[in-house]
Amino acid sequence: MCGITGWVSFDRDLRTAADTLDAMTETMSCRGPDDRGTWIEGPAGLGHRRLAVIDLPGGRQPMTARTPRGTVALVYSGETYNFTELRRELTGRGHPFTTESDTEVVLRGYLEWGEAVAERLGGMYAFAVWDGRHDKLVMIRDRMGIKPFYYYETPDGVLFGSEPKAILANPLARARVGADGLREMFTVVKTPGHAVWDGMHEVEPGTVVTVDRAGLRRHVYWQLETRPHPDGREGSIAKVRSLLEDIVRRQLVSDVPRCTLLSGGLDSSAMTALAARQLAEAGMSVRSFAVDFVGQSENFVADALRATPDTPYVHDVAKAAGTEHRDIVLDSHALADPEIRAAMIRARDLPTGFGDMDASLYLLFRAIREHSTVALSGESADEVFGGYLQFFDEEARAADTFPWLVRFAEHFGDDGDVLRPDLAAALDLPAYVKDSYATAVAGVQRLDGESDFEYRMRKICHLHLTRFVRVLLDRKDRASMAVGLEVRVPFCDHRLVEYVYNTPWSLKSFDGREKSLLREATADVLPRSVYDRVKSPYPSTQDPKYAIALQEHVKDLLAEPAHPVFDLVDRERVARAAGRDVPQITQASRHGLERTLDLALWLELYTPEIALS
Repeated sequence: MCGITGWVSFDRDLRTAADTLDAMTETMSCRGPDDRGTWIEGPAGLGHRRLAVIDLPGGRQPMTARTPRGTVALVYSGETYNFTELRRELTGRGHPFTTESDTEVVLRGYLEWGEAVAERLGGMYAFAVWDGRHDKLVMIRDRMGIKPFYYYETPDGVLFGSEPKAILANPLARARVGADGLREMFTVVKTPGHAVWDGMHEVEPGTVVTVDRAGLRRHVYWQLETRPHPDGREGSIAKVRSLLEDIVRRQLVSDVPRCTLLSGGLDSSAMTALAARQLAEAGMSVRSFAVDFVGQSENFVADALRATPDTPYVHDVAKAAGTEHRDIVLDSHALADPEIRAAMIRARDLPTGFGDMDASLYLLFRAIREHSTVALSGESADEVFGGYLQFFDEEARAADTFPWLVRFAEHFGDDGDVLRPDLAAALDLPAYVKDSYATAVAGVQRLDGESDFEYRMRKICHLHLTRFVRVLLDRKDRASMAVGLEVRVPFCDHRLVEYVYNTPWSLKSFDGREKSLLREATADVLPRSVYDRVKSPYPSTQDPKYAIALQEHVKDLLAEPAHPVFDLVDRERVARAAGRDVPQITQASRHGLERTLDLALWLELYTPEIALS
């Protein structure tokens, strides 16, 4: 796992710009604390920061291959879980190998198959190849968009990086955010390819982007496709279990300490239990980590989203699976610490609005990194198997909008209420969401003979797998890589995603509950308490001290009336929220305080140009 960056300038020799490439590379130091490397040849420069996970001495980058027609150079971030099989095939085709790393397999795979290598890789990856034989740059991103990848076109080429900060370190890139960028920031629609920053784009999941002197071209090598489902209930359960066994086994491969993220929910518990069984076969045990808050278990109050605290279920799983478990217990002072807030904004390059859930994720990963370098996560199982409340909410099912937005403001607060009224009117967020939704569902294919209800549920599943999951995957990647921790996501294996996506909703929820297939496929490894537990989202602190700390920080901000944040947020609304008695602080007002602080820090850290015209 690593951070990659680069620059192609067809009109110049980049050896004269080595300092700039170095600066771009160093922005990725958190993603790759173990090693660094740069490579420049003519119009191309590549930079790499490495987090060593497989073949610690042999996986240095940029990695190059000399050919009679020119050099082929690679910078690669991620893991290819089927690299052993590919290496065997490439060896049979005459390719020599000098390392044990999956990086060299990807490089040799490109030499053998060209851009079509993408179709053979299984895993999470973002990589760029400079092909000196044809003077072209090839950028490839994994199918689900697990690893981030951005690019920025210039008059004579392109800049790219794992994160926007790498691109923004080049003077050619302008730190500017326009109206659509603000609309992306204040809606949860995750438009494919949109990067918020003007002129910047994401390499979309499942896509190859090629840049040469003729310009830039995109090729989609994978997308969700509608297919008939061949299996009944028992066959589907068996297939899911078989896939999960193989996926977990592959993703446990590591030359460094690994662990699991355990929440006590169905997803992470099933994954942890399967990992524990497989490691036990080799005489090893799995480490597990969970997040908790001071006093949360003792003083927990059920709400519409979270009926139970996580910790009792976490401990049930840890005991049943025999894990080496540790709870990471956080207090409100740490969650509200402006330095932690700033760390997450630097990690994500944007003010994201997840509040204490961002802070706790960062603190959890920072604590885990003291013990492990690789962690397996249950992320995306809700999107794959249908675990969220909106999958069962009749209003959300019927709404002509993204289903997660139907009750989003009720549970998390409304960004439209945070903005100044004149800005909110100019951005017209409801219209942006409406247009985005129409675009998102337009391409969902209907199966011949599929009922109206099944087609409706197919569209809802498609939206979660192509929009919502990318929000959460980006959040988890940025928070983990900010502390040099690699997080793997078994439920994002494209084989599992394809299979379950095409399973009819009647099978996905055959017992009337969420994630029926996953529950039954792993029932034999789950404690009964977890098997029966209702879905509970990632935890949020209920400690009133956190809200008090937010109010104090916002009051300090209000003492600076000229702060640029008040060009964006409604100062009077924020002032009212900062002056409320704690029992009167609603989720919406707390969200407003968090959003204001995030925006203020972002403006200070990045000094972006905000342009509405």
